[in-house]
Amino acid sequence: MTRIAIDPVTRIEGHLRIEVEVEGGTVRDAWSSGTMFRGLELILRERDPRDAWVFAQRACGVCTTVHALASVRAVENALGITVPPNARRVRNIMAAVQMVHDHVVHFYHLHALDWVDVVSATTADPARAAALARSTSDWPGTVEQFSSVRDRIKRFVDSGQLGPFANGYWGHPAYILPPEANLLLVAHYLEALDWQRDVVRAHAILGGKNPHPQTYVVGGMALRMAPNAPTGLNTATVAQLGEIAQRARAFVGGVLLPDVELVARSYPEWAQLGRGLGNYLTYGDFPEGDGDDPRPYFPGGRVLNRDLSRVLPVDQAHVSEHVARSWYEGEAARHPFDGETRPRYEGPPPPVESLAASNRYSWLKAPRYDDGAVEVGPLARIAVSYASGHGDVVPAVDALLGRLGVGRDALFSTMGRIAARAVETGLLTDRLVAWVADLAAAVAGDDLRVADSTRWEPQTWPAEAKGWGSVEAPRGSLGHWIVIRDGRIANYQLVVPTTWNGSPRDGAGRRGAWEEALVGTPVADLRRPVEVLRTLHSFDPCMACAVHVHDPSAGAGVEVDVI
Repeated sequence: MTRIAIDPVTRIEGHLRIEVEVEGGTVRDAWSSGTMFRGLELILRERDPRDAWVFAQRACGVCTTVHALASVRAVENALGITVPPNARRVRNIMAAVQMVHDHVVHFYHLHALDWVDVVSATTADPARAAALARSTSDWPGTVEQFSSVRDRIKRFVDSGQLGPFANGYWGHPAYILPPEANLLLVAHYLEALDWQRDVVRAHAILGGKNPHPQTYVVGGMALRMAPNAPTGLNTATVAQLGEIAQRARAFVGGVLLPDVELVARSYPEWAQLGRGLGNYLTYGDFPEGDGDDPRPYFPGGRVLNRDLSRVLPVDQAHVSEHVARSWYEGEAARHPFDGETRPRYEGPPPPVESLAASNRYSWLKAPRYDDGAVEVGPLARIAVSYASGHGDVVPAVDALLGRLGVGRDALFSTMGRIAARAVETGLLTDRLVAWVADLAAAVAGDDLRVADSTRWEPQTWPAEAKGWGSVEAPRGSLGHWIVIRDGRIANYQLVVPTTWNGSPRDGAGRRGAWEEALVGTPVADLRRPVEVLRTLHSFDPCMACAVHVHDPSAGAGVEVDVI
């Protein structure tokens, strides 16, 4: 048996170590270790809860909007605040733009190079690449364009300074795409760099900037809204949003979806690999109604044992976090409202040892639902929506699976996660266009409220209040929990998607989603384990979001001695 360590894993956010044990060319066991320690939740203690979102969105430099939204929702839940419909509309648009942007960037810039051999693209025939492009999509792609991209990449490779393409496993036998397909996907990789700059302009319009939009507020959004308003939401800015949404839909439909199908069709065996836990959870999100009738576009629920015939309910009260195998004191699992985090750092394993030899081996906790491990993310959302009979999801999934010539069971795999993310992106760009049209009608209407300030002042709050806010972030189910006491934050806890998926084993020794999904992965070259990266990257890890520290005791800080 051979042990492989990948440290650090790249093309992700944050710091991650993965270890696998390989026997007979197949992964038999796996360990996931978050190696970065942060103190964000500790920073929030004793602050004004109305300011929490400003700090909370610094949990990540990528998914900033979702943390801001989860934070204001947590405070609003604690204080019994319902936001006006216009705030709900704006928040949906900002969250959808974040998700669409993130999914496209993930496929091309973080994950595609696990399937695409950049160096192979230098030998491609541009005419054949253009013919391939025409066979997959109506998106423009000329012989001249592919010649230019091929020559640019060739000069780059010949220079010996590969920059972001350095240390790739180019020439690995697991890369099976022909040179023309590699050239097509590299060309779209470059196009996506320009596209992503355009789509995030929506956050500049609605949030003032990206990343870290500045217009969230407990009770709604800090925006002016009127047809002729000099700033904020007016007829002209909403029209700009509409144009951005239309361009996003065109790129996703004309480039992303055909490219994902091309990759999926070329690697059919990956529709059976990386299956993982088989249990999926989503809180649901993108409300299209208000008050007691939120009508989330993506419903909440759970699918267990890959059974798409029924959906089980989800309730945050059943969430707990284990620390028995994490670098913290304690053994008992705790609900986030009662979260206790006392660091107990044992240091990185020496080179002769491994994570397997360490009782505690990660800064991530191990979230569990009803004491069971689950997977969150696009596949979870699509699985729950499909099992719920969602009017948009079911036909979209069935059509994709039909074109690929596979059954529904193929969803539960490494390639299934990629396909689910693509389906979700396509559906969200359609809804984004509709939501912007709805906002345009609201701007021209009579109700121009974007915030509710009735419970803004602390003297109107109870002495103690608890609340939680959830968001379906690009990588999965995100929850923020807050305890407010005497107008200040007494406790704050984040349980983020990568904490769910990338958790270490819990007190009962059960693997997290990544660890389970890696078992059974074939590894052709022990020194170049690209197959391990394929399944791992299909989850889109974000370690920066996943590791946070909160000490509910009276102590003012946490000290960690690193030797």
